[in-house]
Amino acid sequence: MKRMMSRAARHPWFATIGRQLPMVLLAILIVALAVPAAMLVAPAFTGRGASPEGAAPAVPAWQQVPRDLSLPQGISPLKDSAPVPWPDTLAARLNATLKTDGAGSFTGVVQDAATGQVLFSRNGSDGRVPASNMKLLTAAAALRAIGPDQRFSTRVVAGADEGSVVLTGGGDVLLGAGESSPDAVMGHAGLATLARLTIASLQESGIKGPVQVRLDDSLFTGPALNPTWSPEDVAAGETAPLFPLALNSARYDPAVTTGPRPQDAAMGAAEAFSAQLTAVGAAAGLSVTPGVERAKAPESGKVLAEVPSATLRQQVDLMLQTSDNYLAEVVGRMTAVAMGQPGSNDGATAAVYKQVQDLGIPTDGLLMADVSGLSLGNQVSAGQLSEVVRAVTSGAEPSLRAAIGGFPVAGLTGTLGSRYTDASTEGGAGLVRAKTGTLNSVIALSGYVVDADGRLLVFSFIGNGLEPGAAGNRTALDLTASALASCGCR
Repeated sequence: MKRMMSRAARHPWFATIGRQLPMVLLAILIVALAVPAAMLVAPAFTGRGASPEGAAPAVPAWQQVPRDLSLPQGISPLKDSAPVPWPDTLAARLNATLKTDGAGSFTGVVQDAATGQVLFSRNGSDGRVPASNMKLLTAAAALRAIGPDQRFSTRVVAGADEGSVVLTGGGDVLLGAGESSPDAVMGHAGLATLARLTIASLQESGIKGPVQVRLDDSLFTGPALNPTWSPEDVAAGETAPLFPLALNSARYDPAVTTGPRPQDAAMGAAEAFSAQLTAVGAAAGLSVTPGVERAKAPESGKVLAEVPSATLRQQVDLMLQTSDNYLAEVVGRMTAVAMGQPGSNDGATAAVYKQVQDLGIPTDGLLMADVSGLSLGNQVSAGQLSEVVRAVTSGAEPSLRAAIGGFPVAGLTGTLGSRYTDASTEGGAGLVRAKTGTLNSVIALSGYVVDADGRLLVFSFIGNGLEPGAAGNRTALDLTASALASCGCR
C-alpha cells in the first residue's frame, strides 16, 4: 500500500498540482472577495438596480434557487451536492460538436438551472430566428396569464330570432366531430355531444322547429393570416386562417397532420355541428334548416348547451410535443383575450412579450412577428430561450411547471421521437428533453437535461443561415445535447 502511494506521489500530475495549489487557492480567495465587493460598489454588476438600504433585492421568484424539482419518470433524484460542470471543459466538449457542415452558424447557452450560472455561451445574447422554439415563450405566457387548469368552452346560445341557435367559438380548436372524449385532448369536446345537449334544451323550451344554425366566431379580430407568413407555408398546411373554433386543430382528419388545412375552419366546424344537430333533431322530431350563416350571439342570449375543452396544461403539452403552429397561434390569441387585449396577431405578440418581460427575462433585441415561430421576422436569443426553460424547471411559479412534461423526450416522444437513434447520438436518448425548431435554413433546440453527475442544466442552441439546410445540420444539435447529457465535464 505504501509502495502504491509512493508511486502515485511521484506521478507528474501530483507534482503539477502541488506547484499550482497555492495559486488556485489564491484565485478562489480573490473571487470570493471580489464578487461581494462588486455588488456593494456597483449594483448594476448583478443586472439589477440598487435596492433600498436593508431591503432584499427584487429578484423574480423563479430566479431564486428552487427548493425541489419533480423530475420526469425515469430520472433519478437530483443531488444538491452534484458538481457543476467546469465552463472551460464544457466549452471544449460543446465546441467540438456545435458546428455547421457548411454556411451559417450556431449560437448557444448552457446554464446551471439552480443558480442561473452561465456555463457556456457562444454569442448567447445575439438575436436569432428561433423557429418553433418561439412556442416556449407562448407556452409560458399562456400558463401565466390564463392558468394551467383553465378550459375553453364552445357554446350554443339562443339566437335573436325564434328557433335560431348560435354556435359560439370560445377558443377550442381541438373539437371532435363525435361525442366528447373525456380522456382525450384532441376531441375532448365533441360536436355530437353539443348537438345532443342543444336538442334537449330546445325541447325543454318548447321549440318545435325548424331550427336555424348560425355561427359567431367574433372572438378573434384582425387578419386571420399573419402577413409575415409565407404563402407557400400556408398552402402546404403549416398553418391556416385563424378562428376561435375548429375541428382537429384545423385538420380534415385528426390522424393526418400534414398537407393542406381548411381555409375556413370555423365554418367547417359549424357545418359539422349542423349535421349532428340534424341527425339528433330528426330522432326527436325537430327539423334543422340547411345552411349556416354568420351572426353574432345576443349578449343576453340564453346558453342552451356548452362543451369544455381539455385544460390549457394539456393543450400546451400537445402544442410542444407536436409543434402545431395553428394551436400555438390560437393559444397566443387566447392569452391576449385573458389579458383584456384584442384576440388578434398584434394582441398575441404583445401579450406574450409582456408576460416574458414580467418574468424578469431581459427583452433586449426580442422581436415577435408571431407566436408560433413560423415567421422569419422573429428574433430571440439563446440566452432568452434558456431563461424561459429555467423559469419552467425552477418550480417557483407553479403555473409554469405545467409545461415541463410537454418537452419532447429524445428518441421517445413528440418531435424528438425519431431522433437520437444512431450510435453517435443515442447517448442522449431518454435523457434530453427539448423543444425542436425547424425552418428551411434554421434549426433550434432548447430544453433541459440532468447530466451524468446529477446536475440539472438548461440549454438553448440555435442555427441560422445554414447550408445544406436545417436537416443537414440536425445531427450537430443532437450530438451537442447528447454530449451535455453525458457530461461530468470536470
